[in-house]
Amino acid sequence: MSKNPNLTITGPDLAALLCSRVCHDVISPVGAINNGLELLDEGGADADAMDLIRTSALNASVRLKFARLAFGASGSVGASIDTGEAERAAIDFAAAEKKTEVSWVGPRAIVAKNRVKLLLNLFLVAYGSIPRGGHIEVVLEAPDLDAKFTITAKGRMMRMPPKFVEICSGTLEEAIDAHSIQPYYTVLLAEESGMELSHHATPEALTFTAVVRSE
Repeated sequence: MSKNPNLTITGPDLAALLCSRVCHDVISPVGAINNGLELLDEGGADADAMDLIRTSALNASVRLKFARLAFGASGSVGASIDTGEAERAAIDFAAAEKKTEVSWVGPRAIVAKNRVKLLLNLFLVAYGSIPRGGHIEVVLEAPDLDAKFTITAKGRMMRMPPKFVEICSGTLEEAIDAHSIQPYYTVLLAEESGMELSHHATPEALTFTAVVRSE
């Protein structure tokens, strides 16, 4: 199978865009922590300020831990990752926002790093497809062999992410920026890990699949 023609971003630009994405994800909870501290300094309600700080600190921590696995090195080059770590990161990520439930089905295994990163990034794509919240089911089949990942999203206001569809189809309409780098990285990880992506929409659910590419 030929390489996706959209995958043209250079290494330095990819790193810069991913860094921008991570900063965007954590700036809100970090800013809320600062607001809580200012409220304490002004003699505001201690309980309210501490609750804001506590909740925001948890949110920032969860997002950073998720980003470390999904975007970061997470060990040496060529290392493998326990899918149990990915499961915990995904469940904690959703729990911090308290609007989406996650169920995780499949055996725990030590899997090539890029495949775990692909799994988490595909989870993010699915998560973004139900902005009002809902339910996400992650199913892993033979994760350490001929792996297949299936992620199903259900919720109100479901929408297949248009940029993800564009990048997968090879018909990109606009340049990749910090907002669209995450679906781009998902497709890139699929290419790098020898897996093929597909997506399917029905009135009841959106399904995202990654399966080992047949030779």
